[in-house]
Amino acid sequence: MALIMKYIDTVTRYLDSHGDSRTKDWPMMSSPFPTLAVCLTYVYLVKVLGPRLMENRKPLHLQNTLVLYNAIQVVFSAWLFYEIGISGWLTGHYSFRCQPVDYSNNPRTLRMVHACWWYYFSKFTEFMDTIFFVLRKKTSQVTTLHVIHHGCMPMSVWFGVKFTPGGHSTFFGLLNTFVHIVMYTYYMFSAMGPQYQKYLWWKKYLTTLQMVQFILIMVHAFQLLFIDCNYPKAFVWWIGMHAVMFFFLFNEFYKAAYRNRLMRKNALLANGHAKPNGYCKSINAHDDLAMPQPTAASVTPVSKANGSAAPLTNGHANGLSNGYKQLANGNAPASTTTHNGSAHKGGAGPNGLLTNGYATKLLDDASQDLKQRKTQK
Repeated sequence: MALIMKYIDTVTRYLDSHGDSRTKDWPMMSSPFPTLAVCLTYVYLVKVLGPRLMENRKPLHLQNTLVLYNAIQVVFSAWLFYEIGISGWLTGHYSFRCQPVDYSNNPRTLRMVHACWWYYFSKFTEFMDTIFFVLRKKTSQVTTLHVIHHGCMPMSVWFGVKFTPGGHSTFFGLLNTFVHIVMYTYYMFSAMGPQYQKYLWWKKYLTTLQMVQFILIMVHAFQLLFIDCNYPKAFVWWIGMHAVMFFFLFNEFYKAAYRNRLMRKNALLANGHAKPNGYCKSINAHDDLAMPQPTAASVTPVSKANGSAAPLTNGHANGLSNGYKQLANGNAPASTTTHNGSAHKGGAGPNGLLTNGYATKLLDDASQDLKQRKTQK
């Protein structure tokens, strides 16, 4: 234990000797280990302890808390965006091509340094995003991407505030706070209830916005590898590679969450909103009714429709794989279903007997043939 403490003290002294003296005595800035400890505790809490404690408990309903939390994050992010922008990026004092770190005590420079520390602090407040997921038992949203993104950021920003509080790398904070204004605005309205969902059609563009952010950060950082700029190359790589890593993580999330979902949706549409056998759609109730399947004893082969079709009795439907049949007081309107490339009209028999188009055609032919035989006799 003494050896570990000695190692921690050595690292702390080394970092202090090379760090920015202006932030040396600020909260959490004397050593990286408090920040590292908080990050590791966060990961353990949301991946292990939290789910274990909530396993046999009901999810908490936190609607009002979530609305308030997200509203605070919107205001906080907007203030950070303003402070970082007004201290350099949005006033013409910073160059998008090359911006060295100013280590002076100029009031405008110190304003940027303070904005950097508050940006670092904001990374801890964002831990609540995941904690709320755990308390609401939304464990599917506590993804590896989510935990890596939130767990790494405080440690990454700590190094920036410790060594380069200002200059070129603060472009990351400018873009990130803008994205968070949009993101937490979405979360706030989403938490207000389903009546606001129709206004949130732009949800899928949030991930795209995140990826555009990382592309801009990559270009902005890596350009310094090809020009002469008095900015530490180590931090060029540090910021640039973070952007690369998060870009690919968010890209994988985008493909998994939206493109695969779109493919599944198209596959369903290809069969005309297919429903499993034994389902019919009610006109009056506006819902899907699961009809009981006929027993084996009542099944007599009639025709081959999409493989096989069983007789349909007392409103039981079997063999329906394309389209919906609608029931209204035991009668169904004529409709068209497609079987192996050909179309036949569907209908309803006595007592609500529901048949698909192919079986109906065979039954009609058999009925007409029987009438002709009786007439001949």
